[in-house]
Amino acid sequence: MTDTPKQRAAVILAAGKGTRMKSPLPKVMHAVAGRPMVDWSIALARNVGAEKIVAVVHPSQDVLIAHLEKHHPDIAIAYQDPPQGTGHAVRCAEGALAGFEGDLAVLYGDSPLVPAATIEALFGTLSGKTGLGVLGFEAEDPGLYGRLITAEDGSLEAIVEAREATPHQLRVRLCNSGVMAGRAGDMFRLLAKVTNNNAKGEYYLTDLVGLARAEGIGCAVAVSGEDDLIGCDSKVDLAEAEAIFQSRRRRALMEAGVTLVAPETVFFSHDTEIGPDAVIEPNVVFGPGVKVAGGAQIRAFSHLEGAVVGAGCSVGPYARLRPGTVLAANVHIGNFVETKNTAMGEGAKANHLAYLGDGAIGAGANIGAGTIFCNYDGYLKHQTDVGEGAFVGSNSSLVAPVRIGNGAYVGSGSVITKDVPDDALAVGRGQQVTREGWAKNYRAKKAAEKAARTKGKD
Repeated sequence: MTDTPKQRAAVILAAGKGTRMKSPLPKVMHAVAGRPMVDWSIALARNVGAEKIVAVVHPSQDVLIAHLEKHHPDIAIAYQDPPQGTGHAVRCAEGALAGFEGDLAVLYGDSPLVPAATIEALFGTLSGKTGLGVLGFEAEDPGLYGRLITAEDGSLEAIVEAREATPHQLRVRLCNSGVMAGRAGDMFRLLAKVTNNNAKGEYYLTDLVGLARAEGIGCAVAVSGEDDLIGCDSKVDLAEAEAIFQSRRRRALMEAGVTLVAPETVFFSHDTEIGPDAVIEPNVVFGPGVKVAGGAQIRAFSHLEGAVVGAGCSVGPYARLRPGTVLAANVHIGNFVETKNTAMGEGAKANHLAYLGDGAIGAGANIGAGTIFCNYDGYLKHQTDVGEGAFVGSNSSLVAPVRIGNGAYVGSGSVITKDVPDDALAVGRGQQVTREGWAKNYRAKKAAEKAARTKGKD
């Protein structure tokens, strides 16, 4: 008979003002790899099976609260006002977890790179007499980090702040990340005993270790890499976290068979998906929501966001694929082409200088240079449909809503405002007028005028 797995919950501390960010945006709403940091922590909690998640925020964080309510309506929001330390912040979540009897992890909304496997290991320390686990890391430069003091058997004896440590303890490189897990009932019971008798007058979560050991509750340490636990308090920290993510993602994709011609110049979002044998040229940026199939080529200086690129496609250079773009196999998108909310069928082409917004383009269709889908009337967006095998000549404006039929032709320089039937030719431009000899006579006339003026000045 196997033990029934314990339920899990997570408290995400997100009430910090983030004054070092020098920004009105709440600290945890700043993004790494195109994703607000708080969303990284929420995703982490979900990935380790947390059935209940509580975000602790300050009432003044309107942008954060609105974001949570819109994008994560299933998680609870607890308020910390005024902030009085990490221990106080966790206690603010107690009401939202009333009746919960499983294991609880305390996460931080400004630590975007913590791996799920690390939190799994932290939960794994909770067994038998061990009721509290702390996540630590071996610091290259321990500096002012709190030190994790362990016994010979590896159990955690104490967390000692650097300013209170002895010279011997300061030589310890195992440092406290702040992330902690324990049995929820024990944690909240012990938190009620934490005092604010310290220089800052705050209630510290780290005091739980001493209180737990005093009751005979064992404490343990799980260890993760230092880069995994980077906390972002400033724009400098954000840049460092971004660099760590990008470096890891580039390497992972190359190891999976993606060609990056100049890896250090390509930037990915947290959810970018690229298939094996795709080729990514220099200076390409992937915003959120991009999927690129194997064998596709994304050429230099292109920007993609919310787009799906099929196998064998060629995109760019200097192309912009905006959200809602879906390219079937072997589509060609050339230089200075912008697409938005447009699907292109297999083998369709728009090789240069076009805007294709709110449209559907059939397989094998050709969109000439300078073509514009006139999709916006100042109030609403409208649809343009181009049929299979259709040919749209250069410098054409298709005024939506409009349909170009299968196999139809649109003459260059046309403004098309009415549907074009299958296999028809549509030409919507002024009639050309040619005057033989006009240019020769014009030049002679102007040359004479210029000569007369010059003679009068002599």
